[in-house]
Amino acid sequence: MRTQILNPLLRSSIGFDRFDRLFDAATRADHPSRSYPPYNIEKTGENDYRITMAVAGFTLEDLDVTQRETLLVVSGKPRGEGQESAFLHRGIAGRGFERRFELTDTIKVVGANLELGLLHVDLVREIPESQRPRKIDISAGGYSEVKKAA
Repeated sequence: MRTQILNPLLRSSIGFDRFDRLFDAATRADHPSRSYPPYNIEKTGENDYRITMAVAGFTLEDLDVTQRETLLVVSGKPRGEGQESAFLHRGIAGRGFERRFELTDTIKVVGANLELGLLHVDLVREIPESQRPRKIDISAGGYSEVKKAA
């Protein structure tokens, strides 16, 4: 495994504490046990996103979706786990899982829906007024007005 040195990048940065954690998580994501269950992330609108996870065999009671500040945790633990059955072939994975997604401060989870073995988690980006672009008028005098960008 290749070690990355980020000190030169972070010397002149403020507020990028999570970058190091994100980078570590990205390099660990290649392990096969971390690829279950498969998922998609799609942009469904200008500020709307959806995470879709293939969770065949899981029921509503088996799944948990939790947002803690900037961390979204989706986990599943099948109720039948630990019970031995006489499978002739077992192609549908039934093991428990925990999948973590790092979110920005402006992303909020607005809902989750289980449909036909797919768990859909809907997200929206809510940009606070203080972070929206502002139009600064330029004047010839010593005072300028601040207006919202259209």
